[in-house]
Amino acid sequence: MAYNRFKNKYVEEVVAKVLMIAATVALFVFASSIIYTIIANGWNAMSWEMISQLPGGGFYIGKEGGLLNAIVGSMYIVGAATILGLIVSIPVVFYLNVYLNPNSKLGYAARLCFDVLFGIPSIVYGAFAFTIMIYLGAKASLLGGIIVVTLLIIPIFIRSMDEVARSFPRAIVDAAVSLGATKWETIRVVVRQIMPGIATATLLSIGRAIGDAAAVMLTAGYTDSIPTSLSQPAATLPLAVFFQLQSPIPQVQERAYGAALVLTIIVLIISILGRIITNRFSKHRIK
Repeated sequence: MAYNRFKNKYVEEVVAKVLMIAATVALFVFASSIIYTIIANGWNAMSWEMISQLPGGGFYIGKEGGLLNAIVGSMYIVGAATILGLIVSIPVVFYLNVYLNPNSKLGYAARLCFDVLFGIPSIVYGAFAFTIMIYLGAKASLLGGIIVVTLLIIPIFIRSMDEVARSFPRAIVDAAVSLGATKWETIRVVVRQIMPGIATATLLSIGRAIGDAAAVMLTAGYTDSIPTSLSQPAATLPLAVFFQLQSPIPQVQERAYGAALVLTIIVLIISILGRIITNRFSKHRIK
């Protein structure tokens, strides 16, 4: 009887191990195929002209020009939205984890709302913002894109940082309070410990924001120039990919994959920087 039980457990362990290996290999193959497709189709379109020039008169029929407008527009929107998202999200996380009781019903309701907002498709955010813009008589603009992307990434910021903050040893907070520390001084202790979580949340949010096309298509619009004010429309790389892939001209389609390659490289650079920052702050965590 004991032998059969041991044999069953051994079989279960082998099956589980095989499934995990198969899932890992499948994920690796899937990711590699995406990267290969982007590089194979977009590498020939890569040039200094593509990343340093604005679209020319015949850009959308395969002639001269580049994607500088979309690159700069994406940086404007993502950079501003990330800063605004952090400004809004960090106080909320500290309020939920330092000021509120761990078993607070308000904290539970707030986390449930943010979970729901986390799962809402970006097109819904875009449609909501677009409706408000129509009501106010506003046009598609850089400001509209920044606002809708900020709303899109705030739930990601809050839930990602909140999970890290909740795993933070509560005893350290209690110890700080028992030593006479104020709430602000206690927050400074918590900040130092959850910095890796903040870096990770920022990385996830930037990845979601820079790759979104649905929300900014309705709010930021598209232009062949670089916006010089918040009231002007702004181009983004995802929309550059979307619009150029619809062209029947092979050269334009190749440029679309080139834009996708530029976007992938930007995300890769951000991921590497985020990993470096996370590892740096992880050295100061209390485990």
